[in-house]
Amino acid sequence: MSTIYLLRHGETVWNTLGRFQGQKDSSLTAHGIEQADLVSDILYRKLSDEDQSFEMQVSPLGRTRETASRVRRVLPLPSIEDARLMEVTVGSWDGMTKFEIDSEYPGHLDGSGAYDWYFRSPDGESFDDACNRAKAWIADIGRSTIAISHGLFGRIIRGVYAGLSKREMLELPVPQDGFYRLHEGAFCF
Repeated sequence: MSTIYLLRHGETVWNTLGRFQGQKDSSLTAHGIEQADLVSDILYRKLSDEDQSFEMQVSPLGRTRETASRVRRVLPLPSIEDARLMEVTVGSWDGMTKFEIDSEYPGHLDGSGAYDWYFRSPDGESFDDACNRAKAWIADIGRSTIAISHGLFGRIIRGVYAGLSKREMLELPVPQDGFYRLHEGAFCF
């Protein structure tokens, strides 16, 4: 089984404003660039201990592409964009804050928890569809890979990979200053 190093993009302007980006975009902040550089350096040191070659797969959204360019400064690896690594879309809610969603779509968030609200959008991606996308991406990994994705979708990738329940997946942390190593059905930070 191939090893996957899963990274999240660095902090974006919309992250600082509490906007859910979904499949819209926002540039990395200066802090986000620092995070991407820090992760790149740590990953470079980690991979120097690995006895295998890696490729990089990147979500085609700007914030992940910007993070990937920071990683390529120290790890000039072959790189491909894969749309399956894009963030979960909440449809018309992409780019909105929870306050704006609650104001413009009264009642849609009633009874939702800290994480399941992502899947209450009337025109967004379902949890099952996101899981199926993650499963398909994982199944196609043919060699050791550095993947650069997003917060919510990164949770789903790790959860599907390790066979976690929906609740366990959605409660996973999503740091922007580290990465996860997925290997032999488990993951670690």
